[in-house]
Amino acid sequence: MRKFFNRRTYLIIAALAIVGFALYYFNRIAGDMAVEEQAKVNTLIEALNTVNNASASSLGNDITFASKVITQNTSIPLIITDEKGNIQYHVNLDSTRLRQDSSYIKRKLEEFGRFHMPIPSFYPVANNQVGKNLVYYGDSSLLRSLKYYPLLLIAITCVFLLIVFIAVSNAQQSLQNQVWVGMSKETAHQIGTPLTSIVAWMELLKDNESNREWVEEMEKDVTRLQLIADRFSKIGSIPELKEENLIERLQGMVDYMRMRKPNKVTIDFDHGTEEDVQVLLSAPLFDWVIENLIRNALDAMEGQGRIFIQLTNQPRLVTIDISDTGKGIPKNNFKKVFAPGYSTKKRGWGLGLSLAKRIIQKYHHASIFVKQSEPGKGTTFRIIFRR
Repeated sequence: MRKFFNRRTYLIIAALAIVGFALYYFNRIAGDMAVEEQAKVNTLIEALNTVNNASASSLGNDITFASKVITQNTSIPLIITDEKGNIQYHVNLDSTRLRQDSSYIKRKLEEFGRFHMPIPSFYPVANNQVGKNLVYYGDSSLLRSLKYYPLLLIAITCVFLLIVFIAVSNAQQSLQNQVWVGMSKETAHQIGTPLTSIVAWMELLKDNESNREWVEEMEKDVTRLQLIADRFSKIGSIPELKEENLIERLQGMVDYMRMRKPNKVTIDFDHGTEEDVQVLLSAPLFDWVIENLIRNALDAMEGQGRIFIQLTNQPRLVTIDISDTGKGIPKNNFKKVFAPGYSTKKRGWGLGLSLAKRIIQKYHHASIFVKQSEPGKGTTFRIIFRR
């Protein structure tokens, strides 16, 4: 359960609870106001009936009170029509819209009819006959505002949640960056200390001519370790990018990995007719990315298969495809492979591809992604440099 209930989950639940309570509360208030306005409309209808049915001899307090009720209505919009739908009277409508738009009052009449049933109002006519008007009414501006307020509340809550999520994500990303930087620099320090001693011991071994061949091989590995330490020491700082021949860098890594691959694995590099493709690089960090991708491919093939590296030079783009014939990656894991801690190996911390993505995107302003993959058939990673 802890996997699904974290701080973000509790924050969402709390926000939804607040929004739910607010919606319930304001809907209840809006309902009470709607009932109250209905009662006001009924009172207005009674006042209209009182005025319409009054005779000359019955003028008095009742008519005065009814007239006062009618004139004090300044909030509820009304439209009165005869039985045939001809408009006889209206009040509390937008006077500016009435002057500018001849169809405005008809649209309001239809709108009022959709939301509220018209209320009949009766009046006397000749020969003791009774005529009937229909009173259409709408919601007051206050009630309309109150109905829209929950939507505004939801929008404000969503914006607040978005800001919180961004802040939390940035905080977590900053923490991850600090962990990576600290781990990388400590690793560089730990590797550098014994390397200094090893170099000194190698100088002593050179005094014996019979050790010359072995010392030369040791020097290659020590140089490699020094390069690794240099790579780790650059994590966390902005590396200096220099114009490099991308083909030479890739060819150097291919040659290096060919000496360390299993016998049943082939590594091929195709760059067409291109011989010099200049790109801004941090050579040690870029070599690290390529080495990491090739080592992952070797692990995925389990001792046999083919790794194919293809460089394509275009006017605005340079693409590098690194393909293997290994286990492949399920499509739903294409993005997960770059997440810190994700690994399909029994050993390892799952930081290789995460650091590779950081190096390519943040330091080289390029992109890296899984171009295609199919379980059992292999995977292709693509790196794109934009000129």
